[in-house]
Parts: sequence; C-alpha cells; structure tokens
Amino acid sequence: MDKKWIYYAGLILVSAIWGANFGVSRSAMETFDPILFSFLRFGLAVPFFFLILKLREGSIGIPFRLALQLALVGLVGITGLEIAVMYSIKYTSLANASLLNVAPWPIFAALFAPLFVKEKFTRRLGVGGAAAIVGVTFIILGGAEGLDLSSTHMVGNLLAFGVSVVGALYNLACMPMMKRYSSLRISTWMILFGSLFMFPLTLGSWSKVDWGELGASHYTAIAYNVLIATLFSFVVWNASMFKVGASRANFFRYVVPAAAVVAGFFFFDEGISSWQIVGAVCMAGGLVWISKERRAQAVVEA
Repeated sequence: MDKKWIYYAGLILVSAIWGANFGVSRSAMETFDPILFSFLRFGLAVPFFFLILKLREGSIGIPFRLALQLALVGLVGITGLEIAVMYSIKYTSLANASLLNVAPWPIFAALFAPLFVKEKFTRRLGVGGAAAIVGVTFIILGGAEGLDLSSTHMVGNLLAFGVSVVGALYNLACMPMMKRYSSLRISTWMILFGSLFMFPLTLGSWSKVDWGELGASHYTAIAYNVLIATLFSFVVWNASMFKVGASRANFFRYVVPAAAVVAGFFFFDEGISSWQIVGAVCMAGGLVWISKERRAQAVVEA
C-alpha cells in the first residue's frame, strides 16, 4: 500500500497547527515583544530537540562543514525570516502580509528547485497549484480587511514578498542536507543557530515583561509554540517535505491562512464570508489533486 498519503497528511496537519498559532500568538503579543516571543518559541525548544535526537539516533554531533551551512540557514531561515514576518505584519495589513507571504512562496520554491534538487514540474502540479492559489486568494481577500496596496503599506508589502522568496530558498537549502542526515538532526542544529543569533535582539525586551503576573494562558501559549508549533511541526514538516518534494510540499502552506481564518472565528469571533468558504473548497480541491500524483518526482542531488 502506498504510504505517501501519510506525508501529505503531515503537511496538512502542520499547516493547520501554524495557522491556529496565529490566534495563539496574537493573544500573546499583548504581553510579549514579538522578537522575544519568537526567541522563547525557538530557544526553549532547543533542549527538547537535542534530547529527542540523542534518544532516537544515539548521537547529536555534526561535521564542522555542516555546522557552518546550518548556521547560515538558521540565521536566514529562523532569525531573519521570523523577524521579517513580524515586521511585515507591523507595517502592512494582515491581508497584505498573508497574501504576499503565503501565495508566492510555492511558486518560488518550484522556480528555484532546480538549483538544489531535481524535481519534475508536472501538469498535475501546475493545475493543482493554480487552483490552490485561487483558493487561498479568495480566503485572504474575502476577509474584512481586503487588499490595500497604498504607499503607506509599501515597506510591509516588500517585506512580506521578500519572506516568500527567502523562505522558498531556505526550504530548498535544507533538502540536499537531508539526503545525508535526518530531518531531526538538521532541524535541531538549524534552530539552535537561529536561536543564538536571535538572542541579542531580545536584550531590551526581557525587563518589559512582568513575569510574576503571567497567567495560565501565557504559559499555555508558550507551551503550544514550543512543543507543538516548533518541536513537533518542524520535524514533521521537514521529514514530509523530503519525501514528497519541496515544490509539492510548499503548496500545502496554503492551509495556513485557512486555519488562521478558522482560529479567528473560534478565538476572536471573526466572521467567515462566503468567498472564504468558496476559496477553501477550491484550495482543498487543488491540494487533493496535487497529492494524487502517483509518485513523487524528487531526487536530491548528492
């Protein structure tokens, strides 16, 4: 029996977790500085990553050359990307940030894939991807904010668009390394380096938090981010992406805004429009069409 559906299910689950994390994190931002909260998310996850790596694989070390590569990937993909996401949301509307961040990402992953891996861009991927793009556009623009391309949002718009370009390159850069080492080992060291680079940027934020007044909701938000949105999600996403190919996997990021809309409905009483429902159906159809590919056309270069 073909087990590939397990990896597609993993991609969908992780995207739903990241989408729901929008609601969880937005509540936490009322107490924590965005960069400090990002550091807590990744920094507190590091010991868990190393513990699991030691238990599962018996060792935690990596060669010096790989350490240099992962330090660069961690700097760009964890430190830089997370900060860019935060400030893109700050300087533009949520609809703009979501559309310009999420929608182009899989396209750039497919375009840049030949630089890192050998992946065949099939007609099924093109048709399914187009349907998913239309669907996610309806989901984002069908909300109350809509799209605003005014000059006041230009900085945020450029940051959000840059996230989609850099994010695609960051995903693809991990693929050749996962040919030689497990996704768990790659994720562990990448997040360690990303956290180390992020720490100096938090030094002015720790004193702004009244740590003695934190309640159960704050600790729940931190635990969700550390254990679910980071530890579980990064391992599952990287392992699944390696199995199905980066081009296909990144189209499943379109589940993120759909899950964010659902989270907004349950956590913040935000409405769901008919256009968003149509978009969800269209997106789901596109992703199902992609996942029906008989076999993944992905071979990582040695």
